[in-house]
Amino acid sequence: MATQAATEPAPLGLSVGDPGLVEQVYALGRRAFFRVLRQPGQIIFPLVFPMLLFAVNSAGLDAATRIPGFPADDYRDFALAVPFMQGALFTAINAGTDLARDIETGFLNRLRLTPMKALALLAGQVGGVIIISVIQALSYLLVAAAIGVEFESGPAGVPVLLALSILISFAFAGIGAFLALKFGSGEAVQGFFPLLFVLVFLSSSSLPRDLIQTDWFRTVATYNPVSYLIEGIRSLVIFGWDAEALALGFGTAGAIAVVAYTAASAALRRRVGRG
Repeated sequence: MATQAATEPAPLGLSVGDPGLVEQVYALGRRAFFRVLRQPGQIIFPLVFPMLLFAVNSAGLDAATRIPGFPADDYRDFALAVPFMQGALFTAINAGTDLARDIETGFLNRLRLTPMKALALLAGQVGGVIIISVIQALSYLLVAAAIGVEFESGPAGVPVLLALSILISFAFAGIGAFLALKFGSGEAVQGFFPLLFVLVFLSSSSLPRDLIQTDWFRTVATYNPVSYLIEGIRSLVIFGWDAEALALGFGTAGAIAVVAYTAASAALRRRVGRG
């Protein structure tokens, strides 16, 4: 019995003499980061596509600034929040697709033979793509500076916007991780991208909620958590320090993160248990 027990793979998180959690997270995070770097499409497309949509929407919807009560004189100021949200969606899909690939290739099962903790697995896998999301956010800010977007919150608003953007990306990466662990397929994760993308359009991304005339659209946008994420970022650009918008933005992102990573952790335990 003792010999049999000694040869069985230890479940994640239960090994004796584990290396430190920080070292485990660093090892997997470094692997995830360089894996993204080896796939230029995962970097270039999230940088270019949101800014192309930003340019098209800013030109096509500029007339909206003449609507009485519209909160900005330049539609670019109003629309700048949307690329940060779209970048978070790409973070979710990239994180989920990479983790699903590890499941499909058997890498996750091989980790069961190591003293890797479940927490380190999730944190490491997500950490690599979060670094990329920071690069995305900085590139959006550089474009904003180049076209003359001014922050009503002043220079202090920039790090707050970055913090909120990173928290949103972290939350959506958790959704991607859950989808990967739940379905175990990169195709399944990518199949959810249109649904996530639709949530952006069914929000206050194009117009303030109080100016949406269609009743069902306004109701959907009001109950859509994406609206509050976008409005939290937007408030720093066009309003200044709006405590309510920021509280709703950070609170919504935090709530999504808690739910997503709780679900992802449960899905990971089930998948490891079946392995």
